[in-house]
Amino acid sequence: MSIYIQNFKKFRPLLGELIARDIKTKYRKSVLGVLWTLLNPLFMMIILSVVFSNLFKFDVEYFPVYLLSGQLIFNFYSEATTASMSAIMDNGPLLKKIYVPKYLFVLSRVFSSTINLLASFTALILVMLAMRVELHYTVLLVPIPLIFIVLFSLGVGLILSAITVKFRDIMHLYSVFVTALMYLTPVIYPMSILPRWLSIVVRANPITNILIMFRDVMLYGRLPSVEGIIIALVETTLALCVGLYVFYKNQDQFILNI
Repeated sequence: MSIYIQNFKKFRPLLGELIARDIKTKYRKSVLGVLWTLLNPLFMMIILSVVFSNLFKFDVEYFPVYLLSGQLIFNFYSEATTASMSAIMDNGPLLKKIYVPKYLFVLSRVFSSTINLLASFTALILVMLAMRVELHYTVLLVPIPLIFIVLFSLGVGLILSAITVKFRDIMHLYSVFVTALMYLTPVIYPMSILPRWLSIVVRANPITNILIMFRDVMLYGRLPSVEGIIIALVETTLALCVGLYVFYKNQDQFILNI
């Protein structure tokens, strides 16, 4: 284990450079640049709030805030895992020239998405203040669900990045999967409107538990439940363990397929 830690410390400056490069690449030739990390979730919140508040009469107080909080968690998962899929392939030329720990490329994609997550969180705070939503002391516990979703996404990202190197069709299939997953996550709708059988399916979605935990501490002033924390801990640990296993088992073959 000490060898891996020393190796990480040695290449930590490179990780910082990779994160900076990913952010610059995403907003290259954009007039507003990084400001889009604030504006994009706000624009989507406005559009979806207008549409869904008129089409569906959800009994949700401060629906725009409810919607934005759901977007924040799910969009991070979607962005981080989708970006991680191509992390190894996009850096193929570099991998063929010099030795670099391959997991750094996945880490850089997830961490650059984390910066966007923090910007979206800032947008959420601004909307809450604008709508005069009460900020409870439980907001201080927000790092708990955010850490869970980052680590869970990292685990999934490691799996996807390893599999995609050999099976490129995963990139197309995953976009369909993420769309279906969004509808099975209570981003737009409250859990209370679901029939019992569908509620069980939605709760089986790992992101749902983390999202509920985030809304509890952010919107409702409730402490995370012990059950919720244990479930999130199990889900995150499982995703990371499987991700690391799949990644390290296949990493020696990456060079043959990129």
